[in-house]
Parts: sequence; C-alpha cells; structure tokens
Amino acid sequence: MVPFRYRNRTDAGRYLAESLAAYADSPKTLVLALPRGGVPVAFEVATRLHAPLDAYVVRKLGVPGHEELAMGAVAGDGTVVLDDRLIAALGVTQDQFDDVVGRELAEVRRREEAYRDGRPEPEVSGRVVIVNDDGLATGSTMRAAAIALRRRAPASIVVAVPTAAARTCEELKSVADDVVCPYTPEPFYAVGLYYDDFRQTTDDEVRALLRKAAALEARRWSVA
Repeated sequence: MVPFRYRNRTDAGRYLAESLAAYADSPKTLVLALPRGGVPVAFEVATRLHAPLDAYVVRKLGVPGHEELAMGAVAGDGTVVLDDRLIAALGVTQDQFDDVVGRELAEVRRREEAYRDGRPEPEVSGRVVIVNDDGLATGSTMRAAAIALRRRAPASIVVAVPTAAARTCEELKSVADDVVCPYTPEPFYAVGLYYDDFRQTTDDEVRALLRKAAALEARRWSVA
C-alpha cells in the first residue's frame, strides 16, 4: 500500500511550494515546467513564490517497440541525453535512434510554439531557475532539461518535484545546484501511484495555465 498520496497535481504543487519558500519574492527566480504534467504543479509553485512561469519542453526518447522505456531525452536546443548501456543492451540501431530523435524533436518544437502563444522565451541568464515536473522515475527528461539550461548561463538550477526515486534525486545533483523533493518512497514505483488523480494533462490545460500565469505576472509588474 502506498503510504502517502497527493490528491492531484495542484495539491502536489502547493505542497512542493512550501519546500521552496526561500526562493519567494526574488526578481531572480524563474519557474519552468516540464509539460504537460509539470505545468499544474509549477503553476502553484510560481503563484506562491510570486515568480514568472513558463514551459520548458523536453521529450523522452522511447525504445522502439517499447516506447514507455526511456533510452534518453531531447530538449528544444537539440541537447540529447542517452542511456548508452540500455541502447547497447537492446541493440538499438543508429537509424532507429535517429528516427526517434527526429520525431521527438519535432514534437518539442510543435509544443513550444503551441504553448507560448507568441510570447518570447524567458531570459535564463543570471536567473535562479526552478524546474518542476509532477514526479521523477529515471529522471532522463529532467537531466536533459538541466544540461540544456546550463548552457544558457543561469545563476543556479533547482530541480523540484513532489515525488521521485531517491536514487534519481541523488543522480540529478550532478547536473543541478539543488534538488528538492518532499517525498521519496522506497521502493519507488510509477509516479502516478502517488496521486489519487493522475489523469493526463491536456494541451488546452497547459495553455490556459500559462496564460493565467502570464496575466498574474503582468499584474504584479503593474502594481510594483
């Protein structure tokens, strides 16, 4: 039996925000969400920290024929993170790998255009970037995100998720300046097991939350 469960991603985001209070009300703080499931979590975090929110799209590279199994991940700037041992063990060919990368990179760019509504990408340089998702198992997509973001010279990168495998959190410390995760059950199973409601977040929900966050940010600046 799972000892603890979040009600939904909104509940998880509110809980996670409590662990990130030190980053509140700072002009340097920027919250980025890994869509789609990370956006409802990150919206609550950004709202409570009084920080801007945007999406940062990274896609898992699924093994051909076993797409639920991640052999790596790709970010919008083309950064690819690989699980070389898994690729070798399963005999994934270069042509198969290139096909998956090309398909997922196209999806990354489609989502970036769809979610941003013409808004420019946020400035990352010199910012404290908090990267949210709804949970981490292997952490391949989060690792790709952190590595890609590092190239844009942030002041620091904080990986923050409501639940994750403890080993994954430790491994991510090699690419992030801080890793915040309130709940690391052992043994760790699928992320969805730690939520009562883990229904898929839709593109429309992502767009609506990002628009709402942009409106809140504009309002903060107007009264500042």
